[in-house]
Amino acid sequence: MLFSRSDENRKPGLFERMKKALGATKANLVARIETALARRPAIDDALFDELEEVLLGADLGVRATAAILDAVKLQCRQQALTTPAEVRDAIRRRLLDVLSASAGRETGAARDGLEVWLVVGVNGTGKTTTVGKLAARLAGEGRKVLVCASDTFRPAAIEQLEVWARRAGADLIKSKPGADPSAVLHDALAAAAARGKDVVIVDTAGRLHTRGNLMQELEKMRRVAARLVPGAPHQVLLVIDATTGQNGLQQAREFLKTSGVTGLIVTKLDGTAKGGVLFGIAQELGIPVRFIGVGESVEDLLEFSPEGFIDSLFGE
Repeated sequence: MLFSRSDENRKPGLFERMKKALGATKANLVARIETALARRPAIDDALFDELEEVLLGADLGVRATAAILDAVKLQCRQQALTTPAEVRDAIRRRLLDVLSASAGRETGAARDGLEVWLVVGVNGTGKTTTVGKLAARLAGEGRKVLVCASDTFRPAAIEQLEVWARRAGADLIKSKPGADPSAVLHDALAAAAARGKDVVIVDTAGRLHTRGNLMQELEKMRRVAARLVPGAPHQVLLVIDATTGQNGLQQAREFLKTSGVTGLIVTKLDGTAKGGVLFGIAQELGIPVRFIGVGESVEDLLEFSPEGFIDSLFGE
């Protein structure tokens, strides 16, 4: 496995924290599905029209909504589903299938030697804080971590990483605001090799003068990493703010074109009813969600589990 599959999703209290964080999404998705099924006991076109409205309203997107409902309609025509309760269970299974299909993609293998993780995303998604949380998480697992402050265009990002690096017990390589991000990355990788580090986590710029400039800078960083460390970058993790809904899907499309994204980190799920965007991204782009943010503390960056996510939404 790419990431250590810990038993964290079964730790006491974690399921309740997940349920609490997803409360607004549950109300916007599952509760509305159940309301529609209760109001329309007949399984007919009117019911599916309402279910389509619910799924679109929960930010699943057109493609995921169509795929889920088409599959459920087929089961109904085949007489495999005859009651509202069976329709609900079928929707639940299809939602799990969507998340599990992308989660099952292995985007890399466990390896010996230095790993390089680029963390990308637009400003405001919680990218820099997420880098800090990842560093603390990996350091807590006993890995030797170095953090690279390559978001040199936002001075506050460097200050944030300094705080998090100290908290995580991780080394930090930084430069002056406005420095060449790729040069900072070069220095960080050289330092990591000299100090025997296991992982370098790189905070990248979230905004330059134009989107094209941003993507060109990220591509330059990929080339620098590949030149210095075999196979690097080993992970490119895109941070998306769940509160942006379908805008997050558009961001994923843009970064996927040029950045070689291998996985997603979806933040701020505790503050939105738009958590359904995870299904849209998984259905349309096939990018696995690796971690989710459900709060502000370091413990609130959780390794993503499709089963845990669905259980939190549909559980009592």
